[in-house]
Amino acid sequence: MRFLTFRLRPGQDLFDSIEDFVKGNTIQAGCVLSSVGSLTRATLRLANREQYSQFEGHFEIISMPGTVSMHGSHIHIAISDGDGRTIGGHLVQGCKVYTTAEIVLAVFEDVIYKRELLEHDSGYEELVVYKGRERSSG
Repeated sequence: MRFLTFRLRPGQDLFDSIEDFVKGNTIQAGCVLSSVGSLTRATLRLANREQYSQFEGHFEIISMPGTVSMHGSHIHIAISDGDGRTIGGHLVQGCKVYTTAEIVLAVFEDVIYKRELLEHDSGYEELVVYKGRERSSG
């Protein structure tokens, strides 16, 4: 296992920037180990909803767990406003960094994460874990 840390700057898109970092570092399996920062816009897919919800204001990133892979990531986020009200959901494009976002990833060298539509499952592309590096194409 190895660890990678990076910082995002004001105005950057949180989801797109994480995806760019993961692809740029050829990360095939990892997780968000730590994340702190702030947003001026949050775009989330809330629980059991197909459409996205957008929130404007100043928000603190409270938590951002998830799995990351150049083959597809799945990240959730919880944010709070100036009164401490918290909301969370699936992280998608459209979250804009306010002051900073500091992210630490753990990278697993012996597995590959892929997202696949599985028969008789949720109807979403779900995590499939492959052992080793030999199946990394695709």
